[in-house]
Amino acid sequence: MSEMKEVCLGDYCEVFSGFAFRSNEFIDNSDNVVLVKGENIGQGRILWDISKYWSRKKVDGLERFLLRPGDVVLAMDRPWVPAGLKYAWIREGDPDALLVQRVARLRAKYGLEQEFLRYIIGTPAFTGYIHNSMRGVGVPHISGRQIEDYRFRLPSAARQQKIAYILSTYDDLIENNFRRMALLEESARLLYREWFVRLRFPGHEHTRIVNGVPEEWRKGQVGDLGEIITGKTPSTEDESNYGDDVQFIKTPDMHRQLIIVETEQSLSEKGANSQSNKFIPNGSILVACIGAKLGVVSLTSERCQTNQQINAVIPHHDSIRYYSFFALRDLKPMLQAMGGGATMPNVNKNKFSGLSLLIPPHSLMATFNEVVNPVFSQLRTLLLHNNNLKAARDLLLPRLMSGEITV
Repeated sequence: MSEMKEVCLGDYCEVFSGFAFRSNEFIDNSDNVVLVKGENIGQGRILWDISKYWSRKKVDGLERFLLRPGDVVLAMDRPWVPAGLKYAWIREGDPDALLVQRVARLRAKYGLEQEFLRYIIGTPAFTGYIHNSMRGVGVPHISGRQIEDYRFRLPSAARQQKIAYILSTYDDLIENNFRRMALLEESARLLYREWFVRLRFPGHEHTRIVNGVPEEWRKGQVGDLGEIITGKTPSTEDESNYGDDVQFIKTPDMHRQLIIVETEQSLSEKGANSQSNKFIPNGSILVACIGAKLGVVSLTSERCQTNQQINAVIPHHDSIRYYSFFALRDLKPMLQAMGGGATMPNVNKNKFSGLSLLIPPHSLMATFNEVVNPVFSQLRTLLLHNNNLKAARDLLLPRLMSGEITV
């Protein structure tokens, strides 16, 4: 369109890199200020739950690294992964956060709307530009200058606002669904804690406590819940091992979804059948057992396989699935302690299988399963709805930005 002119991003956007915080001063107390690092930037969202923190007492003098609503953040090291570009934006209500080294903060200058800026970064054209800029580089990264050099067609301010309004409608619906999912998940978690941690389960008034454990409950191990399968990666040298037939779950997929409804990568039937003993069914419980995501738990939604960083628990009975899910979640501190503070903490299958936990009577676990099953069904529906909204938005985005669709 005639009103659109080709410009350089750096002329309309401030690109600012974060501070080199000392890692030995990171803390895990969420009452402090979140550190936004490359590892906790996903595709359009910041993964707040795997964040490190900086003491509020040490923020003086670092105010220019504080993030504010609307800021766009982009990972500068490994900015592109198979799931897409690692960028996000700060939303109203997000926690106080500081920008860490090797993450870029983008703020619009005069002539560019801040909300429109985030959709520039979200276009396939910008992703392609980043991807091409990293070719031939040993450790994939991008510089602030390369971000500034990106060229695009800039429409009038009025058109920017209209485009941003249309696309943000989809993002607002997606965000609303995430809030609904958080409330649903929290309701199920609180019921689990009421019954199995505080021991206020149905009939608790008439149950004797013996050595701190309700009568008929027993001390067991993770291996008592079901069969445990550690995943494996088919040879990446044979491209025919990969395709669109079988979900192949890795830990980044788990961070984006409580119930896995899509994956970055899939296996072909050939690749999956080359390790047929690694298939796990719908309703399996996945536990990340290596790295920064140690202890993250998700559920599968279809027959699939995982990589070697994940242990899957296939419950002995469908009726104990959701008790097992929350019980395994509660093991996260124990798993992290077993990791031993190593650079790449790892809990192998034998150690994982032997972790201690309480096993309530089967009838109580089955009752809990029946009560929370509708909650998990709704969670899955909302996840699928969000995927549809994202697909519709991503279909519109390049057409609106290029002027192919008028507003």
